[in-house]
Amino acid sequence: MEDNSSCSSVVTGLSQASFLQRTLERLSSIQCLKVNTEEEEAAPVAVIALQRYLSEQTEGQQLYSYDVTVTDGVWRAKCFVHPSLNHLVHTNTLRTGTDITITQCSFVYNERRLGHGYICIEKLRCGVERSAFLPRIKDVSLLPMLVKHGMERSVVLQSDVPLQVSRKHYLSLWNNEDPEGDIWTSGFPSSDTVLDVSKITLLCSLESCFRKTWTPLPLLVRILHKSRLRYYGKFGLKIDYPYQAYFEVADQSGTMSLVLWNELCPEFYQRLNVGTVLYIQNYTLKQSYSNRSHPQMDHHRMKSFNSVEICLNPRNPTSVVTVVSPKSVLPQWGLPEVSYQFTTSSELENVSNNSACDVIGLVTFVGRIERVKSKGNTGPEKYWTYRWIHAVDGTSDRPFILEVFSSSQPEVFSRICPMTYLVCTQMRVCQVEGSLPYLTSSCETETFITGYHKGQPYVSDPRVKSFIQWTKTLKDNVVLQKTAVGGYYCYPPPPQTFTQSMADASAQAPLVAAADLKKEFETLQYREHKKVAIQGQITAVRYMKEPKTTESRGTQEKELPDVSTDACKQAVPDAHNHPSTAEQTLAASLTSASAEKISASGRKRRIQSRIAMESSLNLGSVSAKRRHNDAEEGQEQEEEESDSGSEAAQDAECRRQLQNLNQDSDVISWESSSWLKQQQEVSEHLRQGGLYPDSVSRRFTFDEKNVLLQQSNLQPTRWTPEQSADTIPPVVCPGYYQVTILGINKQIAVDAAYLPVVSSDEPRAVGLPQDPHGNTMLSCLSSGFLCPLSDTASHSESTLPEPEEVLVTASELEDTHVVCILDLCHLGGDEMEVVISKVYRVTEVSLG
Repeated sequence: MEDNSSCSSVVTGLSQASFLQRTLERLSSIQCLKVNTEEEEAAPVAVIALQRYLSEQTEGQQLYSYDVTVTDGVWRAKCFVHPSLNHLVHTNTLRTGTDITITQCSFVYNERRLGHGYICIEKLRCGVERSAFLPRIKDVSLLPMLVKHGMERSVVLQSDVPLQVSRKHYLSLWNNEDPEGDIWTSGFPSSDTVLDVSKITLLCSLESCFRKTWTPLPLLVRILHKSRLRYYGKFGLKIDYPYQAYFEVADQSGTMSLVLWNELCPEFYQRLNVGTVLYIQNYTLKQSYSNRSHPQMDHHRMKSFNSVEICLNPRNPTSVVTVVSPKSVLPQWGLPEVSYQFTTSSELENVSNNSACDVIGLVTFVGRIERVKSKGNTGPEKYWTYRWIHAVDGTSDRPFILEVFSSSQPEVFSRICPMTYLVCTQMRVCQVEGSLPYLTSSCETETFITGYHKGQPYVSDPRVKSFIQWTKTLKDNVVLQKTAVGGYYCYPPPPQTFTQSMADASAQAPLVAAADLKKEFETLQYREHKKVAIQGQITAVRYMKEPKTTESRGTQEKELPDVSTDACKQAVPDAHNHPSTAEQTLAASLTSASAEKISASGRKRRIQSRIAMESSLNLGSVSAKRRHNDAEEGQEQEEEESDSGSEAAQDAECRRQLQNLNQDSDVISWESSSWLKQQQEVSEHLRQGGLYPDSVSRRFTFDEKNVLLQQSNLQPTRWTPEQSADTIPPVVCPGYYQVTILGINKQIAVDAAYLPVVSSDEPRAVGLPQDPHGNTMLSCLSSGFLCPLSDTASHSESTLPEPEEVLVTASELEDTHVVCILDLCHLGGDEMEVVISKVYRVTEVSLG
């Protein structure tokens, strides 16, 4: 950028300088290091990149820093996000592809380095859900980068490097395992150099060389297994690239672990693949780390040398690694071939727990990517990213149920979709009592999909060839009818008996106090999933026909609340304490005291009328209540509280109102007789949780492939035109139940959604125990499904009970002590998904 005088002359030649340009001009004065634009018209800018790295120093719990790149359509500017705004990233409120308005910023100089500084965004307002002008920009990378005069040569501002200069690279935005940025080398050609293999050593001789003074001879090995990356960065660690990756390598004498360290990881990790042959010089040996996981390699039938590990270091000494071209590998070297242990879905039930196997299947369901906080991590907090997948292989009528964690292959992980061939290696078997077994990733799992299979060693495996032959018998349109993408999904289902004690905090669903739920809501980050258990009683159930919002995030322009370093700190808690105007209106129509004060005679007449109307359904005693608008409720209350008029006229009026409700009402509800009094005594009612469009899975189609993948994937680090090219298809929701749970001490209430499985075609039906039950409200909550499940092929949907038929049995919930298993997931912004997966009576709970 030019100096102030030159810049001014440039600006006068334009009708109006861009917002970013004007802002930096004001910051160019040494007397003005802070700019507050709240008093003037500030133009919005679009977020085109959001990047994360380890902070230089801790500021409370601010463990990571964020750089944001914005554009006003004329310039780009890379800015530092003030730590007080980090929670906007954690909740995916500040995200790529949206517009923001910068209301306060400052310029920060590096006092220990000449010619380095950056803009720090201190306050901002979030604008529309989708940027208004980004779609009009052909290529944002062609826009010039705005740089302060005198800092034109700043490598930090001009390249893919963090603004805080002590950090050399960015981390993936949502986990620490995926390679991120330009430093990660891939696609380097292998060497065709003629190798001198006359003076090499075998792996079997290395154990005897450990702890001795020796000059290591070269190694010639083939990679059999590859682990995901491990980032071990922490504060005070003076290593620029703190990464580590394990490989299992083999020669004719056996197998041994090889460790790639630090700077060598960005250089070699993506070039070293299973099957690759390496010629290694200047390596070191160290004692094996006993606590790490190992792949299961019994099927290789080779001797394993486990006492020492081969270490490749960037210095002291500098290891020399040569990737040998496949056509240069000679048979006389005696290197073993890579072998696999493919297991079919029909064999899975007979495989022992925790055994490793490889699988191949045709994907039919892909869940949204979620995150879970890593347990037992001693450094800065980190998250694992994972997704649930179903895949079929034709050997069974049940699919593989796969819990696939990120395996440092982000380009594959984000593109898994129905109708693709999926290979997962080194998956671990999880046998589940009362449910189907499932497979979960190990540290050595790798995933491959259509487009990535070429050249992989498994392509010649007989079971892979057999699977490909089976897929040729399928018809796409038939398989497509059984596909789904995204939505709420959790496996395995909770056990039939709740056995966890309160002290067992490491359990899958720790028992928490109702008061702790608010903290869980406030601290949960974007797409973080957590399962908890809460005890209390169910005081109200409402049947809702649609999720909380009618459109998914990003499909329409919507103003978001102003956020800043001052206001945002309370934004998330307030969202849980104060429901929106729409929610307040709904709550008023459902639970207002005036609508609930019904006389005994009026309640009797209402029940009699309902029985008369629905006797053909054999509903018996009716305790479900339909709600309608406030005017009708007021009229009903006045009628029921009045002792005047004939009994026949009142019965006729009740029948008329019920008929109107059957035709027009969108809400059916039940509540306990004590809830009216109890809700006046609770200290807090958490209404934030519920069901949203992102909670419901959608049918997969090739035409909507890109937008469906965007919706089920995590928010991208960088904006691309594809983000705003398509609209998200509307969600089809058969309806759900909103359940109000009152904590056991009757101080805290929470709303949760219950979305019963209604069809055997649903992904959540797979592996779900389906013992018949009576379709009472409690039996449905306990089982997770309506009985019997409908089947699209047999067109048996009519056998399912109507919501009224289920809710008339809700009176058995009255004063019943229960334990509810809740799945929590932060969907971004202020959307907090809270779903009941199972309800236990206390008689079904083991107190041991």
